[in-house]
Amino acid sequence: MKYASLDLITAQYERCQLAFLPTPLQFAPRLSVALGGPRIFIKRDDMTGLALGGNKTRKLEFLLADAQEHGADVVITAGAPQSNHCRQTAAAARQMGLDCVLVFTPGQHDEMQGNVLLDKLFKASIIRTENSDSMAVMQATAAELRQAGRVPYVIPVGGSNAVGTLGYAVAMHELGLQLDAVNVTARHLYFSSGSGGTHSGLLLGQRLFGPAGMRLVGVSPGGKAEMVRPKIVQIANQAIQQLGLNEGFTLDEVLVYDQFVGRSYGISTPQSLEAISLFAETEGVLLDPVYTAKAAAGLIHDIRTGQITADDTVVFLHTGGSPAIFAYHDEWAK
Repeated sequence: MKYASLDLITAQYERCQLAFLPTPLQFAPRLSVALGGPRIFIKRDDMTGLALGGNKTRKLEFLLADAQEHGADVVITAGAPQSNHCRQTAAAARQMGLDCVLVFTPGQHDEMQGNVLLDKLFKASIIRTENSDSMAVMQATAAELRQAGRVPYVIPVGGSNAVGTLGYAVAMHELGLQLDAVNVTARHLYFSSGSGGTHSGLLLGQRLFGPAGMRLVGVSPGGKAEMVRPKIVQIANQAIQQLGLNEGFTLDEVLVYDQFVGRSYGISTPQSLEAISLFAETEGVLLDPVYTAKAAAGLIHDIRTGQITADDTVVFLHTGGSPAIFAYHDEWAK
């Protein structure tokens, strides 16, 4: 299909301003040299601004606009205790004058540090549950709030649905303009691919706006690729259908690595800890231990094994999450 105008999205969907955009596209010369030559650029979505930044802010611009359209006075979402999504949702809700309820599923590092501390500062109401079906808990909470006369709006884990994914379709348009401005053609884009909303948005954005030919490599922080890939296709297809287009996506278009997960979601690996150290020591850039560190581990592996050559150019999408590193201080004491 011919590339679309950004109006395809902005004319159909409301969007509130939460992020500081565009985020920088930063060349990483010392990291590039340390890894043997490929030109590495970092798309700094850790600098979106809201509550110490992160990728969820882009999604929340569309999600909270939708919440306002539905007359909501409280938003509900879920995640692990150190969830970046929960932290940014709590902050965004306060900025928009809404209350926020967070449903915490079992996870690593539930102490009053990192994102948990920030959630408390934003006065989010926190519900802890052992129920693995967080959506069921959110829906039950929403029903209770409705009985009390409130108007709740439920946001899925990670903000990953057809509305939220539009944030990263727009981000791909932004990235394409930045690459054009510096006359760079990137062959690879690496990023964390967890709940599927960022990955589906990038897939949708590349289809709508380009750039064509850039390999999208999602690195799972916890889930098996066989479980993650269908979610990405489902969200991307729902979004493109809602935009009135019929060119659907297939599993063959979705690449997800799951070999860098390690023991489990939220548990660091030797490779992810090395990635945190390498980015910090070479570029002064902080990765988080749950998402971006494992994505960076995938990037580093592919460079060292020759899947990315010294002549290539690659973009690493830094999706934020740096507050969580403070809850993982014991990993550095070992």
